[in-house]
This record gives sequence, structure tokens and C-alpha cells, in this order.
Amino acid sequence: QVQLVESGGGLVQAGGSLRLSCAASGNIFRINAMGWYRQAPGKQRELVATILSGGNTDYADSVEGRFTISGDNAKKTVYLQMNSLKPEDTAVYYCNAKKPPFASGRLREYWGQGTQVTVSS
Repeated sequence: QVQLVESGGGLVQAGGSLRLSCAASGNIFRINAMGWYRQAPGKQRELVATILSGGNTDYADSVEGRFTISGDNAKKTVYLQMNSLKPEDTAVYYCNAKKPPFASGRLREYWGQGTQVTVSS
């Protein structure tokens, strides 16, 4: 199994910055992607940003240019630098890790416990 532990959430004023961290432990062999998702009250969980083991990144349109994802592939850690935060960024942020799917096609992904980010106006 893979354990993911997030840190760095909190309360910040609009326009401020926060940095989230996530460290993977356990059976981290073959993790090939890590990322961040978020879920606001009453909404579905959505992708924020992902980074592949080769370094390619992808962002949701709503955070492009404001958030930056980075990571240490050897240590299986991932970071999310969040700048110019807006009240609509308020959500629980979840770390995610993926391995190649099983031969049957079943996905192999893992989730952290989540960290609250609150942006006040």
C-alpha cells in the first residue's frame, strides 16, 4: 500500500500564498504520477494539477498561471505552490498518486487524508 501525508493548508487572505506538501511512503515502487485534487462543499472533487515522473505537468484552467506543481521523483514527494489565491480556491485539497493500472484495467491510485485551504475575501 501507499500512504500519502499532506501538510501546509491553512487560512489565508485573498491574494496571499500557500504551499502544500505531500510525501508518499510504503510501497512507492512504480508510482508514475502524483497530483493534487480539491473538493469544495457541495461540489465534486476536481483535478488541480498533476506531475508525471518524467516531469510533465498539467493544470486546471482555473489555476493555470497561479499555481505551480513540482516534485522530487526519487523521494515521491510533490508540492503545490499556490499564489494569488482567491476565495473560490477554498476547498479540501487531496494528494493523489497513481501507478500503472492492473492488467485487468483496474486503476491503482491512492489518496491522502486531505488538508483544508480557506481563502478569505
